[in-house]
Amino acid sequence: MTTIIPHITLLGAGPGSPDLITLRGIKALEAADVVLYDALVDTELLTYATNTELVFVGKRKGVHTYPQEKINELLVEYAKTKGHVVRLKGGDPFVFGRGLEEKKHAEKNGVSVDVIPGLSSSTSVPAAAGISLTHRSVADGFWVITGTKKDGSLSTDIELAAKSSSTLVVLMGMGKLKEIVSIFQKNNRGETPIGIIQNGTTPKEKIGIGTINNIVSVAEINRLSSPAIIVIGEVVRESKQLRRIGVEVEYNYSLN
Repeated sequence: MTTIIPHITLLGAGPGSPDLITLRGIKALEAADVVLYDALVDTELLTYATNTELVFVGKRKGVHTYPQEKINELLVEYAKTKGHVVRLKGGDPFVFGRGLEEKKHAEKNGVSVDVIPGLSSSTSVPAAAGISLTHRSVADGFWVITGTKKDGSLSTDIELAAKSSSTLVVLMGMGKLKEIVSIFQKNNRGETPIGIIQNGTTPKEKIGIGTINNIVSVAEINRLSSPAIIVIGEVVRESKQLRRIGVEVEYNYSLN
């Protein structure tokens, strides 16, 4: 009789394109007994998990296949009955991925956990699109803030970021775009460059570039929606030089 050794690996799949996962991540998928994967994960990655039970536990805006508490329970249940469970999450599991919640729950229930980081969409998506979040003499740092808190409200940290010269990256913020714009306008930042990158690093990528004052129109014209990254700051001004082979980049409103 095979002895089951419960273990969970929290694995970051990267920002979108399946070839941006780490080598260690691929090895974990190959060794998995069960994979619980999210909605933002490219299913091509599941081909590495042969003879493996695949369980979709994805969440989209307004549609939750499983609440987070149920996912926590499933991780422990599968680990204790199957062995090695890989929790495959988009981006990095510890950057708005609720990875720490899952780790704490598993360890509380006697299951060991490893973490394999992934490329966070907050940094990799802008970089792949040609936007440097920091640039000497332009931006000395950057903020990464969720656009939607647990209670559905906009993070108050955006008010602080609007007063800063550092770059602001907003995740899960498309539903709050008008609120974000209003905050920057109240701080006399209407001419600040802003970019929206939808489906970053994938063949479906779309990019809208503008200023705080006109980005809502840019988003509407180009039908930009979630999943998308919002980047605000002077570094976006350099993005007018964006060129990526095989990806259609849509420009609106000159920043000159």
